[in-house]
Amino acid sequence: MRVTRMFAAATLGLACSLALAADPDQAIRQAFQALQPDLPIEGIAESPLAGIYQVSLKGGRMLYASGDGQFILQGSLYQVQGGKAIDLTTLAESKGVAAEIAKVPLSDMVVFAPKAPKTHITVFTDTDCGYCQKLHSEVPELNRLGVEVRYVAFPRQGVGSHGYNGLVSVWCSSDRKAAMNKAKSREELPAVSCENPVAKQFDLGQLIGVDGTPAIVLANGQMVPGYRPAPELAELALRAK
Repeated sequence: MRVTRMFAAATLGLACSLALAADPDQAIRQAFQALQPDLPIEGIAESPLAGIYQVSLKGGRMLYASGDGQFILQGSLYQVQGGKAIDLTTLAESKGVAAEIAKVPLSDMVVFAPKAPKTHITVFTDTDCGYCQKLHSEVPELNRLGVEVRYVAFPRQGVGSHGYNGLVSVWCSSDRKAAMNKAKSREELPAVSCENPVAKQFDLGQLIGVDGTPAIVLANGQMVPGYRPAPELAELALRAK
């Protein structure tokens, strides 16, 4: 997961006082505070690499820093085991994403469930998105393969856009599933409004790094960007349960 342009406007020359902080947690927090005061740090802990600390951000993102806060790394940390490279960063970030998704009540989603689900996927969707419509046409096949599909809203053009209004109409419908079917068939829904989670879910998508639709999150928090055919997507989902 990228943390693009996070420090684009910041200078990397840190004050000497940062290096003299009493402990790594304090030094690292001071360093990031100097670079980006609103950076949402969730926690700081020792990483598997000696001398390097992992900085967990809200939304599951992960950065790394030296104990004195003078060196910052953005990217994946790999561990070589049995001749294979394991991406520890992606694993950690996926856990963070799964934790954020788990905070969304099922009652705030539009859920298409088989009788006996084997696993689930969470799909950030926009009713105006062509590939979202294509994916939706394959929901019955995903259900047949044992995959529950949970929709959350992600209006690509932002709050107030045509896509946003369409998603609000879906979420405010008395039958969300039927409304979703109609919207994904390019049928214009009657404009309705109510208290709804569309804007909040859009914010959640941005928080965890969604930048397009459909964006699919497997049960283990792994992000799958873009459309995948039902058999391929079901195989990924069943492996991640």
